Amino acid sequence: MATAIAEVRRAPVGLIHLSLAVGGFAIGTTEFATMSLLPDMARDLGVDAPTAGHVISAYALGVVVGAPTLAVLGARMARRHLLIALMTLFALGNGLSALAPSYGWMMLFRFMAGLPHGAYFGIAMLVAASLVDQGKRTQAVARVMLGLTVATIVGVPLANFMGQLVGWRSCFVVVAGLAALTATLVFAFAPRDRGDPSASPLAELSALKRPQVWLTLGVGAIGFGGLFAVYTYLADTMAAVTQVGPRMVPFALAAFGVGMTAGNLIVPKFADRALMPTAAGVLVWSLIALLLWPFAAQHFATVMVAMVAIGIGGSLGTVLQTRLMDVAGDAQALAAALNHSAFNTANALGPWLGGMAIAGGYGWTSTGPVGAVLAVAGLAVLAASWRLQRRTDARAT
Repeated sequence: MATAIAEVRRAPVGLIHLSLAVGGFAIGTTEFATMSLLPDMARDLGVDAPTAGHVISAYALGVVVGAPTLAVLGARMARRHLLIALMTLFALGNGLSALAPSYGWMMLFRFMAGLPHGAYFGIAMLVAASLVDQGKRTQAVARVMLGLTVATIVGVPLANFMGQLVGWRSCFVVVAGLAALTATLVFAFAPRDRGDPSASPLAELSALKRPQVWLTLGVGAIGFGGLFAVYTYLADTMAAVTQVGPRMVPFALAAFGVGMTAGNLIVPKFADRALMPTAAGVLVWSLIALLLWPFAAQHFATVMVAMVAIGIGGSLGTVLQTRLMDVAGDAQALAAALNHSAFNTANALGPWLGGMAIAGGYGWTSTGPVGAVLAVAGLAVLAASWRLQRRTDARAT
C-alpha cells in the first residue's frame, strides 16, 4: 500500500515508536499470559485443561483470519485511523473476554480479540519503518516489537500473579485498558497521514502471487513453532519435571521475556547488514536451545538459562518482517499483517505437535525435540527462499 506518511510530524520519532509499542505490550500480555492462566480458566469455565487450550487456538485463528482480511479492507484508510480502529476492536474483544459467562462465549470473544492482532502489528511496523532511514528499518520494527517482548518480562508474570491473587479475568481487564491507552496515544502522536485513494484490495492481494512472500511466511509458520511448543507447556513441565511450585513459574516466564527483549535489541543490528544470514543464525540458535531443553528442564537454574536462550529465538519475527517489506512489492500492508498470521499458525502448530508427543507418552520435555524438528524445517524453507533469491539476482545481473 502506498499510503504516504505526512511529512509534518506532531511528535519525535521515538515517542511515536513508543506509542506503537504500548499496543505491542497489550497484545503480548494477553497472548502469552492466557497460556499461563489456563488451569484457573478451565476450572472457572467448567472444562478440562485440554479443552480450555482451545481458547488459545480460537485467538490464534482470529489472528490468522483477521490479519489479511482487515489489512485488505483497510487498504484505502489512513494508517493512523486504521491503527485506532484496530486497537478499539482489540479493547472490546478483551473487555468482553473478562465478562465471558461460559466456555462457548469465551471462545467467541477470544476469536474477536485476535482479529486485529496481526493487522495492528503489520501497520504499526510499516509506520515505524517509514520514519527512519532504509538501513535502520529492522531496528525500527524491533522497537515496536519491544512492547511485546517487555510484556513477556513484566506483563505476563504480573498477569500470572494477578490471576493467582485476584482471578484470571483481571488479566483481560488490564489488557483492555492498555488497548484503550494505545488508541489514545496513536490519536495524539502518530503522523497525520492521508489514505491512498488509488489503493485497492486487489492491489494488496497481489502479494499472494509472489513466491518469496509465501516462502518467508512459511519460515515463520514452521520455524517459530518450537518456541510455542515449549512455552505452552512450561508450567506443567516445571511441576512434573523440575518439581517446583507454581510460584516459580512467573520467574521462568520473565526469563523467556528477557531473552526475547535481548534478541530484539541485538539481532536487528545484524539483520540490517545481512538479513538472510541473520535469519538462518537465529534458527540454528533455536535448534540448539530446543535440543537442550530436556536436559535443562531437570533443574530450576538451567530452566532459567534455557528460557532466556529460547526467548532469543523470538527475534526471528522481527527479521522476517523486514524480509517481507523487501519482497512484497506494493502490497506492503497485507504482507506485513500476514507475518503475524504465520506466527500464530506456529502458535497453533507447535503446541499441537508438542501435545501429541506428550499424549504419546514421550514426556513433558519432548516439546524440545519437537521444536527442534520444526526449526530444521524452517531452515529448509529459508534455504529454498535463499536459493530462489540468488537465482533471481543472477538473472537480473
